[in-house]
Amino acid sequence: MLSQARSRRHAVVTASAALCALTLAVSGCSGTTKDSVKDDTPAKSGKAEANPDAPLKKGLKIAFLPKQINNPYEKIVDDAGIAAAGEIGATGKEVGPSNAKASSQVSYINTLIQQKQDAILIAANDPNAVCGPLKQAMRQDIKVVAYDSDTAKDCRQLFINQASSEEIGRSQVRNIAKQLGNKGEIAILSATQNATNQNTWIQFMKDELTKPEYKDMKLVKVAYGDDQDQKSFQETQGLLKAYPNLKGIISPTTVGIAAAARYIGDSSYKGKVVLNGLGTPNQMRKYIENGTLDQFSLWDPKKLGYLGTYAAAALASGQITGAEGEKFKAGDLGEYTVGKDGEIILGPPTVFDAKNIGDFDF
Repeated sequence: MLSQARSRRHAVVTASAALCALTLAVSGCSGTTKDSVKDDTPAKSGKAEANPDAPLKKGLKIAFLPKQINNPYEKIVDDAGIAAAGEIGATGKEVGPSNAKASSQVSYINTLIQQKQDAILIAANDPNAVCGPLKQAMRQDIKVVAYDSDTAKDCRQLFINQASSEEIGRSQVRNIAKQLGNKGEIAILSATQNATNQNTWIQFMKDELTKPEYKDMKLVKVAYGDDQDQKSFQETQGLLKAYPNLKGIISPTTVGIAAAARYIGDSSYKGKVVLNGLGTPNQMRKYIENGTLDQFSLWDPKKLGYLGTYAAAALASGQITGAEGEKFKAGDLGEYTVGKDGEIILGPPTVFDAKNIGDFDF
């Protein structure tokens, strides 16, 4: 009997220890289960008050987490942000995954939390998959700023939008429609299926196409190249073979438009299929010069990274909290105002063509 009692007590102690270990493991990790996304309210307390006269703190640690580390466009953004950090006495760095899968950024966020960064700037691959660890970061007073591709609104304090999402989406339809005389089948070559920015732009593109002036245009397919050069190249080939009457392709991703231009430029479709979308001047210059496409759009990615650093520093220094109407100075870019839901808009996109592309170097 004594032996059985000891066995029962040992089982209870063992079970209690296991439960305790499990509790500690759960509270100490940052997974992306549904429960973790819905958990404690992050440290975006309404009690916090902005002090616009507060100086920028020195020695801030600011980390950029792009969709993927080898994305040429986001490399430009992040390098500019890191340079801006040096200007204000902060330390900047870039870390990130080699692929743009939904959950690929989670482990990097966890590491940045352990490193006690003052601010994390993230271009989200998925609006919800990163929420658990980002909320944990905010609870530890690490400021979170989304840029380029937003997270869910309660998972960050600010979103630095390169331009109005509505203007980006609608303008790409207007641009290609003008080139096509408002007639013909078109397709969209996007990044990943979960990319917040592309999906938002595409919704505005679809809405724009419902207007009477586009009654003779038809969107036949939205394809996804996953922001990978070779897959985007293959998706372009697939679109052109599957839809022999295709007249135009919109690619709202710098990786996609370059891959599509490479395929079209070396094929019989050159001069027959209109390509438009978002790209960088240095990346697209040769395709403008050889006649593969006539125009494309973008904003200055260097300014996007620069603005991101100043916004993160303003947050970390207490100049702003992320509330609508707050103002802060972004160095040479001047003063910016926080809009609804913490959105800050860099400015309108620029259309690049043979006349002005020589004026830009990025």
